[in-house]
Amino acid sequence: MFKGKILLITGGTGSFGNTIVNKFLTSDIKGIRVLSRDEKKQDDMRHFYQDVYPEYADKIKFYIGDVRDYLSIKDAFKGVDYVFHAAALKQVPSCEFYPMEAIKTNVLGSDNVITACVENHIKKAIFLSTDKAAYPINAMGITKALMEKNVIARSRQMLKDDPILCLTRYGNVMASRGSVIPLFCEQLEEGKELTVTNPEMTRFMMTLNDAVDLVLYAFKHGEQGDLFVQKAPAATIQTLAEAIIKVKGAKTGYKVIGSRHGEKLYEVLVSTEEMMRADDLGDFYRIHADNRDLNYDNLEKGNIDLNHIEQYHSHNTKRLSVDEMIDLLHKLKLFGGEF
Repeated sequence: MFKGKILLITGGTGSFGNTIVNKFLTSDIKGIRVLSRDEKKQDDMRHFYQDVYPEYADKIKFYIGDVRDYLSIKDAFKGVDYVFHAAALKQVPSCEFYPMEAIKTNVLGSDNVITACVENHIKKAIFLSTDKAAYPINAMGITKALMEKNVIARSRQMLKDDPILCLTRYGNVMASRGSVIPLFCEQLEEGKELTVTNPEMTRFMMTLNDAVDLVLYAFKHGEQGDLFVQKAPAATIQTLAEAIIKVKGAKTGYKVIGSRHGEKLYEVLVSTEEMMRADDLGDFYRIHADNRDLNYDNLEKGNIDLNHIEQYHSHNTKRLSVDEMIDLLHKLKLFGGEF
């Protein structure tokens, strides 16, 4: 799919961007552009690939720019075939305290990316979202939900030769930047008890490779305005904590500290309303864009099916046991695995 093509990744120095580069660099892709605002991470990334893949490192081009500032990013899109938009403010607490900053990056920044895609005749762009965008209760989720709405709204305006805009939504990416697994490992190394917010809280469990697979599936199958979700197992935070303690062979336990700002008991990947128009594709859901228009005469009739459809969330998906959670942890680089 990417033979001879140029791919641009916004927020490309993050966990997702590094996983994409690792997966694609030695393939027949023509080039990968990493766009971000952090010159230190870019420099670290540049030297890493020069050391590990010296014969392929020239395929990666680095661009300094901030998605909040259209003029700083527009030139990076020239000559690009495809875009993966991963740049975002992702940490729930920081977005709770600085919601306007989350708006600038997650909403206005993603709109700048769409404009850059249109102006430079990109063929297809995939926008990464989160389960927190479904029934959002925190600033991070609300801004991601607005990003989704805007991508879908602008996809309706696209002409025949304009970019195809698609979305992916996924749950907790295990061991990614700012997630709880590295925190738990750090606490164990310091001999501390693990800080568990709520033992019964559930979260979807996905590896970075799962997140990449979802984006690639959306890239291959997505049509204008589609949103894709990958089915995933979930675990309680207590199960996760017990699994990590067992894997690390630690003697310590955990203590319950209560929920943090903006946290839910469980996360929703597909809302009830979205399930009404979702295609079950086996391992994935495809949620087509709502194709109703502003002619409200067409909306007089409701849909009684809404009363009989259940949302897809981390309380009703497959629940991992401690042993199953351990098997999943062993897939992570943090525990000696591949991802």
